[in-house]
Amino acid sequence: MKTILKKSILLGIILIGFSFYAQNRHLDNFKPQDQDGIGVFEVQKDTVSTFDGVKVRVGGASTLQFQALDNENSGAVPLGKIGSNFNLATANLDLDVALYDGVRMHLRTYLSSRHHPEPYVKGGYFQIDKLDFISEGFLEDFMSHATIKIGHMENNYGDAHFRRSDNAQTLFNPFVGNLIMDSFTTEVGAELLYQCDSGFLGMVGFSNGKLNQSVKESNGTTGGAAFLAKVGYDKQIADDFRFRLTGSLYNTGYAPSVYLYTADRAGSRYYSVMLPATATSDNFRSGRFDPGFKNKITAIMINPFIKYGGLEMFGTVELTSGRSLTEADRRKATQYAGELIYRFGNSENFYLGGRYNTVSAELASGDDINIDRFQLGAGWFMTKNVLMKAEYVVQKYKDYPTGDLLEDGKFNGLMLEAAISF
Repeated sequence: MKTILKKSILLGIILIGFSFYAQNRHLDNFKPQDQDGIGVFEVQKDTVSTFDGVKVRVGGASTLQFQALDNENSGAVPLGKIGSNFNLATANLDLDVALYDGVRMHLRTYLSSRHHPEPYVKGGYFQIDKLDFISEGFLEDFMSHATIKIGHMENNYGDAHFRRSDNAQTLFNPFVGNLIMDSFTTEVGAELLYQCDSGFLGMVGFSNGKLNQSVKESNGTTGGAAFLAKVGYDKQIADDFRFRLTGSLYNTGYAPSVYLYTADRAGSRYYSVMLPATATSDNFRSGRFDPGFKNKITAIMINPFIKYGGLEMFGTVELTSGRSLTEADRRKATQYAGELIYRFGNSENFYLGGRYNTVSAELASGDDINIDRFQLGAGWFMTKNVLMKAEYVVQKYKDYPTGDLLEDGKFNGLMLEAAISF
């Protein structure tokens, strides 16, 4: 309790201090962190600059869930019992700083997360939308469409990461849980994004393929590199019709240990599901699936997005292959997900929706398994910054070998989530 009080006092001091420094919270080329950020993927370039000196924007988020889930399996391995109660409240602190005309810094800190109750930095980056710091008007025509990001940051692989819950920032996710195979990682790298007026976009990037940074050698090297690319089309074709389609690639050669599906240290939203009765600690990734790929990964994600009036459809097709550090041969995993959301009300402040998500994969043991999940959700934006969600979820584990913990596994029930973001 004392730790929470100290954190609250510190956050209050920071917020009060910065409020005197910058009352206007608008920044150029910035994704709103409230309801206005719904449906925003890569940030569209601002045509008019508002820079008039260094400006610091302090933002944050807080989220709390009530969980009422049941779990079961074949009984070969007894499951730990779970009941209904509140989960750990999570919190983020965001610092976004306009340093120069067209130059911005972003830093996100998890003040509290499932895996780390203590504060730690998620990541940050340096964003360049103009090169006027070199000379005024330098490459102006090119930079009117281009954005450069450099840092230890969230990789722009696929479009699903724009709609996922990022610890306490959950307003952009219409549901409570993220995808079963949650592709998300933070690595040191750089990306160049180019967006055409016609709607076409392209991105290329490189990273060092590491979640945990180190200069120690392994097998005679400090590591390899990951290549990222994205191509797509995003256009508001009519006032009430928007179409977007993108394809993304994440590819590594040798790397000491890649964390594409295990890098989210904030943890799963489904607490303590599918754990053995003998477990002495909580698996913070419970309810997710890790294919165990740590080396020579090739991952492709295709995402269609259509919005017609209040009706919204978002899909994910993900094909990935790789191997563990001890395997000689590559294995495959495939994920499909489809969301259908209907937003309504004077400002689309209510929504109803469903998501079906399935994963099929070959385990290192040679077994072919399947997992599927159905989520039915509803939400109410009480204000642009406050969202209440309800979700019914059922997830089933199929084809796991006899005697496995997840043989005939299943969890289902109700999740409630309250989210604040600013």
